[in-house]
Amino acid sequence: MTNRIVLNNIDHGDLTVRPCFGAAFGDQVNSVRLFPTEYEAASREYAILFRRDAETSQVFAVALLGLDADENLFLDGERWNARYVPAVQSRGPFSIGLQRNPDGTPGEALIHVDLDDARVGHRGEGHHLFLEQGGNAPYLDSVVDVLRTITEGLEVEPAMIAAFAEFELVQPVKLQIQTGDTRRYDLIDFFTIDAGRLTALGGAALEKLHRAGFLRLAFAAASSLGNIGRLIDLKNRART
Repeated sequence: MTNRIVLNNIDHGDLTVRPCFGAAFGDQVNSVRLFPTEYEAASREYAILFRRDAETSQVFAVALLGLDADENLFLDGERWNARYVPAVQSRGPFSIGLQRNPDGTPGEALIHVDLDDARVGHRGEGHHLFLEQGGNAPYLDSVVDVLRTITEGLEVEPAMIAAFAEFELVQPVKLQIQTGDTRRYDLIDFFTIDAGRLTALGGAALEKLHRAGFLRLAFAAASSLGNIGRLIDLKNRART
């Protein structure tokens, strides 16, 4: 159950949030959605792969967090053991909702908070959302940045995926991962940025991708596969 309401400093001046992670908050997953606005930060920690939605055929990126079902090798109790936490998870109990104008058209984007989330309290443990004078507290400003990462990423994603498709950069990949206990994982139904096709692009294609801001994102996604080695280390460590 959720109880999402529009956040404001009058009704929620005493609201606090305890930023933490865990299975109860949907963090025990082996992959999580990523947005173009976080590819570069995420590529330093996670392998970035792409999937295709079976119903809409939409291509989207995910960060690989584990090898078994419902496994997040970066989750350590209530801590997320990485320098960057994907925005979908780091937003915590917050989300963005669009206010409707009287004519039914989308209006102002407003921050919502789930009052039934266990991390939310009134003058409890955690960070205050508002200052005594009514302005945003630093923690809420950080939440706004995370939500902006998501909304701006959603806006740019269709054009980026279309550009990648134009130059046939997104290609199917089958990954075979061997862990220390001789178990082999075959990761199928994934796509990746083909590094060979990317480096072989001509000047016009490179310029087009660069001007759109997509070239650096393609390189970030392609280079991120090097993080699979770290994932294997985490898996071996978890087993021992």
